[in-house]
Order: sequence, then structure tokens, then C-alpha cells
Amino acid sequence: MISGNQSETELVRHTTRKLLEYCVRNDWAGHDPYDALNSRVFRALPFLNAKWIRLVLTQGFKRSPLNLRPLLLVPRTHNPKGLALFLSALVKLSRVGLLDVDQQIRRLIDLLLQSRTTSSSYSCWGYSFDWQTRTKLIPRGSPNIICTAFAANALLDAYENGGDASCYEAAASAAQFILDELYCEENDNAWFTYTQLERTQIHNANLLGAALLCRVASCAGEDRLLAPAMRAAHFSVVRQNKDGSWYYGERDQPSQKWIDNFHTGFNLCALRNIGRFARTDRFEINLDRGLRYYAASFFECNGAPKYFHDRPYPFDIHSAAQAIITLLALRDLNPEHVNLARAVFRWSMEKMWDDRGYFYYQKHRCGTNRIPYLRWGQAWMLLALAPLLEHD
Repeated sequence: MISGNQSETELVRHTTRKLLEYCVRNDWAGHDPYDALNSRVFRALPFLNAKWIRLVLTQGFKRSPLNLRPLLLVPRTHNPKGLALFLSALVKLSRVGLLDVDQQIRRLIDLLLQSRTTSSSYSCWGYSFDWQTRTKLIPRGSPNIICTAFAANALLDAYENGGDASCYEAAASAAQFILDELYCEENDNAWFTYTQLERTQIHNANLLGAALLCRVASCAGEDRLLAPAMRAAHFSVVRQNKDGSWYYGERDQPSQKWIDNFHTGFNLCALRNIGRFARTDRFEINLDRGLRYYAASFFECNGAPKYFHDRPYPFDIHSAAQAIITLLALRDLNPEHVNLARAVFRWSMEKMWDDRGYFYYQKHRCGTNRIPYLRWGQAWMLLALAPLLEHD
């Protein structure tokens, strides 16, 4: 870390440069907390046909402080969501003039377009690994709303920054995929589900899908996208808890009845974008209530970002990054939150930064998991550093 007599802005710039160098050196590819099922060893063994074995392997790799992936032949991959986060971050960095990143922006656009799901006529994206839910195995590359929404938003960022028309066309196709394939109606309810394989009611997925449709509608002047987006947003808004929080999902099971830092941040940023692109203040009361809850529930006095609302551990780099992004994106609602965002950055540098140019994964009560996951840690923190520089 640079010496203490240098300004915080210089520290942010220094960190951004080193992190960017690390990511470029790895060509934007790396390991992921959830990529255990990519193991060439595991894939050669028949026991992966059992759901609970897949869950145990995935959770075991995710929780292990030792990176077992090289030993068990888990390849580094280009994760479409990670590529999207990196692309959005570099577009923001190009605006502040910190670095000459045009060549890398072009590289990321190409990688993102090449990583589209090949089995669909739409532009849509999935994770670069198989992942087992509690009920289904989601195959590698199977499209989902999270990867698709982040990819489409990143391509729109690039398009608005002078990118070619193919970026806009892919984003518009992604919005159509979300509308045609992931929009659910039941009785008087409407929502966007996570994948085509389940009709889950997950609030961050629903709101991120609605926000993308609003953004594409704003870009294209296509009001037909607004009505389903607003219906879906209404679904999550009316299910906001009285204290301003949201449960992760609506399934009446412990697996969805929890409240965490970064998914709450997703909800708040998505609501802000829905209001911005749909030109409505319909959800401002919910946004204000949610932000008050967020700031009061997820941070310790030194800026440490708690994972859950009712307990701190594990401190997670994804929570830190999304906290910075959320607090700065909504700073007009409370300018004091800029100071909180900076405190989160300082805590992250003290507890989670490695001078080799990357951020650690998690800090537990009894130790730190120092694995440098690319999507989960480096992509999110690069995206968080960009608005810190923009604000300064």
C-alpha cells in the first residue's frame, strides 16, 4: 500500500491501476467461488449425477480457504457477468481519463459478444459453470436474468460511450429475451424469473430485469417495454418489509427468507434506474425507506460492510464493492453517505487488499480467505473504484 501521507484520491488511483494491471495480465479470466463443477476430475466421475454431491462439492470449494482448483483441474474461464462488470468499469474509467483503456474496452466487448448463449436466438448470457440449485442443475451457459441484465447494461454503457451498433442491438435483444422468456404472470401478479427452468420470485433478479427493460425503452423510445417492467417492479415494491428491507425471495423457506448487504444494494440501484429511465417518482418512498434501512443495518462504525443485517461475518469483498456503488449512486438522498462509502474503501484496503494487485474473497472471525476470485472480487471492486474516482 502507498504511504499514509498521500491523499485518499491518490490511493484510489494507485489501487485502480494495480488492479487493472492484474486483470489485464490474466486476460479477464479467473476462478469463481461457484465453479467446482468445472473440474475435469469431477466431470470424469459418475457420482456427479447426484444432486447432493454437486451441492456439497460446490459449497466445499466455495468455503475452503485453500484454492483446490489447480489441483483438481478447474480451468480459469471468462465469466460473462465478470466481463460485463469489467466493461462497465472501464467505460467509467475512460470518462475520468485515468488510463488509456480503449483497447481493453474493445477486447471486453468482443469477449462478451462471443460468450452469448449459443442455443438461443436472442442475445442472452449464463454463467461459465454448471450450478446446482436446491431443485435443479443449471447447465453451464444456460441463460439467466442476472448475467443477461449485467451484460446488456455493459453493452449499453459501451454503446453510449461511442461503441458500435452491435452493442445496442445485443442489448435490445437481451431485453426482448427477458420479456419473452422470463416474464411470469399469475393471478394479479407479474414478475421476472431467474431462469427459464424455474418460476422463482427473487427480488434482485426481478428488479434488475425491470430496470433493463426501462433503460432499453428509454434508449429506443419503445413504451411497450415499460408496462411489464412497471408491473414487475410493483411486485417487489409491495413486498418490501415495513422497515425498508427485502427478503431475498418469496419462497416460504429459510433458503430465501434472509436479508443481505449486496442483494439489498442491487434492489436499491435497480429501483433508482427504473425511476430514472421510466421518468417516474413512483418508487421514491420505497427507495428512501430502503436506503435508510441499508445504511443503518449493514455497516460497522469503521466502515466494515456486514454480510447480513443481523450478523457481520463473513465480511465479503462483494458486499464492500456493492456498498460503495450503492452509497455513491444514491448520494443525492443523503450526501453523508459519501463519507460512509469512503470508509468502506479504507476498510477494504486495510483488511482485504493484497499488494500484488488484487482483493481477497472473505474475512471470517478466525481468518481470511485470500483467494482472488476474478468475478466476485476483482470485477466488482474495479466497478466500485470507478465512481469513487468520478466523485472526486
